[in-house]
Amino acid sequence: MAEYQTYEHDVLVIGAGGAGLRAAIEASAAGVSVGLVCKSLLGKAHTVMAEGGIAAALANVDDRDNWRVHFADTMRGGQYVNNWRMAQIHAQEAPARVKELEAWGAVFDRTPDGRILQRNFGGHKYPRLAHVGDRTGLEMIRTLQDRGVHLGMSVYMEYTVIRLLKDGDRIAGAVAYTRERGRFVVFQAKAVVLATGGIGKAYKITSNSWEYTGDGHALAYDAGAELQDMEFIQFHPTGMIWPPSVRGILVTEGVRGEGGILLNNKGERFMFNDIPENYKNQTAKDPDEGWRYCQGDKTAQRPPELLTRDHVARCIVREVKAGRGSPHGGVYLDIAWIKAKIPNAAEYIKKKLPSMYHQFKELGGIDITKEPMEVGPTTHYIMGGVKVDAESQMSRVPGLFACGECAVGINGANRLGGNSLSDLLVFGKRAGEYAAKFAKEHQTPTLDRQQVEAAVRWALEPFERVGGTEGPYEVQYALQDLMQDLVGIVRREDEMQAALDGIAKLWQRAKKAVVKGNREYNPGWHTALDLHNLLTVSEAITRSAITRKESRGGHFRDDYPNKVDHWGKVNLVVSKGVDGQMEIKEVPIPEMPAELKQIIEEMK
Repeated sequence: MAEYQTYEHDVLVIGAGGAGLRAAIEASAAGVSVGLVCKSLLGKAHTVMAEGGIAAALANVDDRDNWRVHFADTMRGGQYVNNWRMAQIHAQEAPARVKELEAWGAVFDRTPDGRILQRNFGGHKYPRLAHVGDRTGLEMIRTLQDRGVHLGMSVYMEYTVIRLLKDGDRIAGAVAYTRERGRFVVFQAKAVVLATGGIGKAYKITSNSWEYTGDGHALAYDAGAELQDMEFIQFHPTGMIWPPSVRGILVTEGVRGEGGILLNNKGERFMFNDIPENYKNQTAKDPDEGWRYCQGDKTAQRPPELLTRDHVARCIVREVKAGRGSPHGGVYLDIAWIKAKIPNAAEYIKKKLPSMYHQFKELGGIDITKEPMEVGPTTHYIMGGVKVDAESQMSRVPGLFACGECAVGINGANRLGGNSLSDLLVFGKRAGEYAAKFAKEHQTPTLDRQQVEAAVRWALEPFERVGGTEGPYEVQYALQDLMQDLVGIVRREDEMQAALDGIAKLWQRAKKAVVKGNREYNPGWHTALDLHNLLTVSEAITRSAITRKESRGGHFRDDYPNKVDHWGKVNLVVSKGVDGQMEIKEVPIPEMPAELKQIIEEMK
């Protein structure tokens, strides 16, 4: 393949966020050749936007915390459809990964006696999130990059992977193009790790960055891997909603962890009106108790604002629909009220939430030390992803691994805040470790020229279409509107069937979308190629959501508002059939060992 630049590595990591960097570090440390591909520039990964902290049972603030409590919280938050083994590994290994990050130079906030400080977060029984103000993801990426670049890995910036290559059943590499010049390149690899993040750009309102177009999900699906739990989408309850230019940008849960309260336009703390049965004995009954909890009082119970994200998001939607919302269609998040509780409250807020202070000051003209913020739900995270082995992170395609948000497992029906960053560290490390092991045990695969040529021909099709008048952006905007309106926070059968019909039409429109100009510096072409991934994940989400006839975690159905025992015992698995059509099947969840069942019972 002389016409295409070819790079050969033992392990190819696709994605340079927290999971991808941690995987690349571990594989490099094992002594194999590692290539790291990122869609944007190194350091620009969406992980930098993670604000609240890293969930790990260090027990620095509350010595009652341990991995068992963290495991039980994660399973309860995930409504018990999690991969229990992954939830166990995560809870057990997260503290070591955080301490490792600290040893590599991460600068955390500190307790008075010098240990890593931990804050409260929704769904966590004790203060568990190790943090750096509200800029934890940025510190994580800085630390991992510094560690990674000294290990000798090759970094390919502004490359987009369009197809995975196979040698028989096993993975053989990937075809990519350079975003600046549009040149095609081929990667030959014994093992590939997908760490491409989420699918937020399938929705109109999202906290996700432009890279989050479901690339890893679609690449794995097209290569023969399975996707699971795609119906479970987390809508973070607090995103900016005004001005329109910043709609969807995340407002960290750390604001509520530090004492922020949610109010409707009548000034009522509406979260007190709807506390789920399984959280009633853990939730504060009055405002003062909630404030004491946020200040570290071990005898106090959490405020209702720190219930799980799916529940808080639905409560906000209910207030808005009932006419009790803010002027721009959200509710109020107030941290300024704490000036009634502590002296120098403004300085306290600026110290604890520096990014939030600057974000609202510069983008919205709001001083959060003096007035409340307007917030509303924003598409934030997908619990579903590539189905992988709990121990190794390998998919059913030999040599193809996945970690981070594009993999499925620990979160079940709903992710607890902070678990994403520890997930990146724990399973990024495992994916890199086992990918390197696989590479050492297998020969270099053979590249199939026909697969490469087919991928290139497909990628160039948008330039060659004649007669079309529609560009790719119109198709993307139509998809985002459709998913936001019909497969959003509250779902119904008729609306989702209409969405499925709409997606089928959008597939046809995408195949006719025309791109003008040439391959160099052409964002319209990039969008045309992204459409394949966005439509693939949107169809998987919609088909799975129609199939699961109940409400659970991040999947809420107005026509089936309750949990159903049957659905609590199965996961929905998506695969590509022999005819190329998408297939959904129910897969029973394996029985949990007695010792883990006992932990959950004890924590109840």
